[in-house]
Amino acid sequence: MSYSQQNTQRDRFAVEETETVLRVEKLDIYYSKFLAVQDVTMDIPKNRVTAFIGPSGCGKSTLLRCFNRLNDLIDGFHIDGKIYYHNQDLYDKSIDPVEVRRRIGMVFQKPNPFPKSIYDNIAYGARVNGYKGNLDELVERSLQKAALWDEVKDKLKQNGLALSGGQQQRLCIARAIATNPDVVLMDEPCSALDPISTLKVEELMHQLKENYTIVIVTHNMQQATRVADMTAFFNAKATDKGGKQGYLVEYDRTENIFQNPQQESTRDYVSGRFG
Repeated sequence: MSYSQQNTQRDRFAVEETETVLRVEKLDIYYSKFLAVQDVTMDIPKNRVTAFIGPSGCGKSTLLRCFNRLNDLIDGFHIDGKIYYHNQDLYDKSIDPVEVRRRIGMVFQKPNPFPKSIYDNIAYGARVNGYKGNLDELVERSLQKAALWDEVKDKLKQNGLALSGGQQQRLCIARAIATNPDVVLMDEPCSALDPISTLKVEELMHQLKENYTIVIVTHNMQQATRVADMTAFFNAKATDKGGKQGYLVEYDRTENIFQNPQQESTRDYVSGRFG
């Protein structure tokens, strides 16, 4: 899809959706001189779940980590183009990456609770950020939002690593939202979970989008159809030196991506012909 097509599509969504939280304009992502992801333009709408799908190596997670500047920690990383958060340039020199990560939380592929109690997993970020409110209330509220409170309320002093995999992932979600973010990024949050735990996390996403904007990377196309309002399909092309360069093929409402895609490669991917 050309940039002009993407831009026309983006303008249409800007009218149909309530508010844009993240806006990506002609973004190129580099690691030193290597162009890893090329020319992405898209809007992420508020209080929706947006899914990134596509084969391995197409830049889904790379783009996701640009939204909270985690890629800054990688030597040689830099971008051309713009990413705006509520119309503020995320990569402006005046922006504090630590504050970005407070407002744009992250849940990773593998559950990664701190080796601390359930209570301290939630309270840790608040303490670091100088939270002045009632920590007990914050812990309870965060665990309730993550649909975990009823399961752990009597064992808050227990080590978070003692929980099941699905509970650990919901604990990580509770930890992410305890800092009161605006956006929650999820990088394949269910790939290490069993089907029952996956279902609970998916149900949780539907509840969380009432208060948060969610962007999820997933290899599971069925999951995208179940949880996402918007879906972006990325693909990759081989470079001369044997690497892969990712690019955005198509971005639309989820039902359109899966039922009426406009690009042949999207149609081939969602029908299982490759990937």
